[in-house]
Amino acid sequence: MNPSKIESWVNTRRDIHAHPELRYEENRTADIVAKRLAELGYTVETGIGRTGVVGLIRGTQGPGKMIGLRADMDALPIQERNQFPHASRHPGKMHACGHDGHVAMLLGAAQEIAENRNFKGSVALIFQPAEEGGAGAQRMIDDGMFQRYPVDAVFAMHNWPGLKEGEFAAHTGAVMASSNEFSVKIQAKGAHAAMPDLGIDPVVIAAQLILAFQTIVSRNCKPVEPAVLSVTQIQAGEAINVIPDHAILQGTVRTFSIETLDLIEQHMNKLSTELCAAFGATAEMEFERKYPPTINSAEMAELAKNALKRVPEVTAVHTNLPPTMGAEDFAFMLQHKPGAYLWIGNGDGGHRTHGHGIGPCTLHNPSYDFNDKILPLGVKAWLAITHAFLEGT
Repeated sequence: MNPSKIESWVNTRRDIHAHPELRYEENRTADIVAKRLAELGYTVETGIGRTGVVGLIRGTQGPGKMIGLRADMDALPIQERNQFPHASRHPGKMHACGHDGHVAMLLGAAQEIAENRNFKGSVALIFQPAEEGGAGAQRMIDDGMFQRYPVDAVFAMHNWPGLKEGEFAAHTGAVMASSNEFSVKIQAKGAHAAMPDLGIDPVVIAAQLILAFQTIVSRNCKPVEPAVLSVTQIQAGEAINVIPDHAILQGTVRTFSIETLDLIEQHMNKLSTELCAAFGATAEMEFERKYPPTINSAEMAELAKNALKRVPEVTAVHTNLPPTMGAEDFAFMLQHKPGAYLWIGNGDGGHRTHGHGIGPCTLHNPSYDFNDKILPLGVKAWLAITHAFLEGT
């Protein structure tokens, strides 16, 4: 690839990194994307799902299938620790997950596709807001994106620290878990701490309920079905010498299947109600299903794997890496369309500046930085997948 092109992609990535925008605030980033797509000859629609952008381009060889390629645009509410010139200029905001790199890779692919339109069909480039907890994918879908852009398949690619440069992962089936939040309010009876017999202690009940919750995964879920139930917060009391009248437990549940999620929610409800009742208290549980599990279709994962293997710079395409209990709202798109969510290796951390530890820096970390060395490979990967899908190879 032309070095000047790569340099421009790097500059774009670093500019976006320096100006991070949180979910549904990606106005500057969306403007950069829309302007660049228009310059390249794409038909551009903005404001989808509030700040989302879609660019559409058609091949010169006539009608055919439509492929969707998605990049997420939002940053995280994290104070960046890096000191390099392109570090965040906005306190408390940072591209700590590499969405700046995802945008730059897809814009690079947009340029290559526009300059080589000798294909049948069309390409819809989806630049999505609010992946970080805002369900931007669902909002774009609710806004009629797939009605106006009826893609036949949709793909996304996420950088993965620790996976070597040149390596990819194309899972068949589950890639990321569902993300769900719960809150249980235990209503009991307050009393003086020196006279516990006059009250009903919600703290003791909460402790019992936390332990009981742990038996759901270990004793009710199938051992071969991964699941996580974590109580991460407990709120109770205001004074040392007072037994409070209520306690609140909060936490998260992660699963790879809706069936397992249904089972866990059912048992949590039952335990909350009946265990609290046994102590003379009541329980009120709220269970919010945030993101569904990200499940690749076997056919599209296989297509992506084969396409990536034909790229000379790709050294490996893993199909058996363990999925992660993290969550990803691209799952909503995969509920509507066949497709695949891919990992691209972000390397071992050698690209990072000194003074921030060694090895790969995990995502959502204040010392994280996207590896610019993989930008051209990400562009080539998008091109390979696009042509493989549209040409049926």
